[in-house]
Amino acid sequence: MTSLYYHKHGGVAKKSLTEDGREILDFSVNISPIFPPIAHLSLVDFALQSYPSIDGRGIKEYYQKKFTLSTSMILSLNGAIEGIYLLPRALELRRIMLLSPSFYEYERAAKIAGAQIVSVPLEAEKGFRLPGIEVLADALIHADAFFAANPNNPTGTEVPPEIIMALASRFPDKWFIVDEAFIQFTPEFPDNSLMGKVLALKNVIVLHSLTKFYALPGLRLGALIAHPEVITRLLDYKEPWTVNAIAESVAVKLLECGAYEESLLAMIVSERERMKVSLTKLDGIRLAGGAANFFLAQWNKGCSLDHLLVYLKNQGIHVRDCRNFFGLEVNYFRFAVRTPLENNRFLDTMQAANRSLKLS
Repeated sequence: MTSLYYHKHGGVAKKSLTEDGREILDFSVNISPIFPPIAHLSLVDFALQSYPSIDGRGIKEYYQKKFTLSTSMILSLNGAIEGIYLLPRALELRRIMLLSPSFYEYERAAKIAGAQIVSVPLEAEKGFRLPGIEVLADALIHADAFFAANPNNPTGTEVPPEIIMALASRFPDKWFIVDEAFIQFTPEFPDNSLMGKVLALKNVIVLHSLTKFYALPGLRLGALIAHPEVITRLLDYKEPWTVNAIAESVAVKLLECGAYEESLLAMIVSERERMKVSLTKLDGIRLAGGAANFFLAQWNKGCSLDHLLVYLKNQGIHVRDCRNFFGLEVNYFRFAVRTPLENNRFLDTMQAANRSLKLS
């Protein structure tokens, strides 16, 4: 029997081409469009003949030095996805509150662990913004954990850290898990991160990924940040040696990428605003989000999103069809912010589509 798990994600095959031989620009994946300055590394730089450290020591070193965290607060992960699946079973969660729409893996991890879902809908009419704190508090009465992303994917909207802290203080017997995979793309970082709050609030857990901001999704790098007592509990459930030797070595190299981080964030912030200004002028597009390095958009020209997707593909542009998310079934898609030249091509193509595509 074939598994139905492999649902639609972003991404196209490497070096995909249009029918006339042009390379397709991939705006469907929300990672940095620029690779960090570590390309000179080769296999001879890694001790592949030996086991890596059992606890992902290289990743721990990155988070310790980068964010001044105690190693006792850090659980190294094979990408944040490992933490997403570890937490529901390790914490024995039975009812998990999730925002909707949000990253599908939260729901899948909950169901695999036998937990029920308490869904909190994000309304399109309100720009998919987080509901008021009392709405969240009422829903939390029926859950033992709140699992959310800041910024949320695919809506690109923020989950204010002060809301999480207020709820965590109000409900000390419930868990608050915040996925900060895209938070380094926000200009407020690190002030808007909860990584430094977990010592004061034992029921707050932060997941963080290094694959998005540093353009390393094929390597799988991330960490879980929590109170040391929580880390000790999780170690009873976590598999050993999930971080390989290459990932360990590269994580430490990322500490040398300060100039890359500054230039990337400056480019993303500038280009994000430029794209927003340009696209809001088009009558066929309705934008949402934009807190990180991507936007959620709705195609409102009158024809199906399928027409737009075919048009974009023919012009060498690939975006993320979001119609498989609950609440986004009507013509929603997501696109990333890339380099200025790539964004120019995207904007020109969207403007042409807005002129050309009509109700059909």
